[in-house]
Amino acid sequence: MFKYFLIFLSFLSFFLVVGQTPQKTVVAKRGDGIYSLFKKNNINIKYIKEFIALNQKNLRPNNGLFIGQTYILPITEKDTTVIDSITPKIENTSPKLKIKNTLFGNHYSDIIVEDKKLEGAIYYLISGHGGPDPGAIETYNGKLISEDEYAYDVTLRLARKLLSNGAKVYIIIKDLNDGIRDKRILEVDYDEVSYPNNKIPRNQRLRLRQRTQAVNNLYVKHRGAYQRLIVTHVDSRSKGKNIDVFFYHHINSKNGKRLADNIHNSFKQKYAKHQPNRIYSGSVSSRSGLYLIKNTLPAMVYIELGNIKNKKDQKRILNYQNREALANWIHNGLLSDFEGR
Repeated sequence: MFKYFLIFLSFLSFFLVVGQTPQKTVVAKRGDGIYSLFKKNNINIKYIKEFIALNQKNLRPNNGLFIGQTYILPITEKDTTVIDSITPKIENTSPKLKIKNTLFGNHYSDIIVEDKKLEGAIYYLISGHGGPDPGAIETYNGKLISEDEYAYDVTLRLARKLLSNGAKVYIIIKDLNDGIRDKRILEVDYDEVSYPNNKIPRNQRLRLRQRTQAVNNLYVKHRGAYQRLIVTHVDSRSKGKNIDVFFYHHINSKNGKRLADNIHNSFKQKYAKHQPNRIYSGSVSSRSGLYLIKNTLPAMVYIELGNIKNKKDQKRILNYQNREALANWIHNGLLSDFEGR
């Protein structure tokens, strides 16, 4: 008899909890999707089925939202009030999640997820050139150095940092055997592939189209989520031209400009701290004619890390600790952008 009484009591508690929880609604605005709506209202994505069931009559065929339509938000655990609960509090003592990815190389393949600062964020990372095209090249101490190897190394370092904050990361151009390399001279090779594992064409336009389509297909798949594209290059100018890291965005993309500004501000702050007597002259500007800027769907920033032919700029990219710093400073800007969205 006591057993049945407990079962009845648990059902009664459930209805009391739900009965005391007010129904929350929200009006969809331009650009809203289910994912962005959940983020704005701090709702875990696990409740998406409940949301669709509650609002089925007011959703588009692909579960898109109508601007100006009122939608019912699902009741979540944090919305409920438990009456006279005797459930003991369980401390979370589980170890931090560890990710293993051999793409980062033997010494960097293990990644500890330190926190969830970037949970829900999706990043597409493209390092310039790759495959049959090494990009800008130069001879340093009798050895060939190339743009794609150094841009890729910075990209991998950035990817690890994003993953450690709980972000989802797609590395669009990748080398399956290079990994992160703590070396000055990064050997030039031609075996990079494009996401997922496609051979990179020799024709420049086909190369650009291939990586653009990879990003756009993934963007559509994750529509509604916070998505950003980061493209890294190393410029090639006259040997006497020393340039600071600078940033491009699409002229019509407010989110792209904000993204570039946030990373640019990170660099200004770091230069002011570490080199207070030096003027940082890196800039943010629009350059909408570049193929990737013009044709990719996510808000994006196109970063030039330096001039591969200039001796001062070579120090910035050849020293692996400087490449780590570049990744750190970009990462700080990305954190600011996500937190301020």
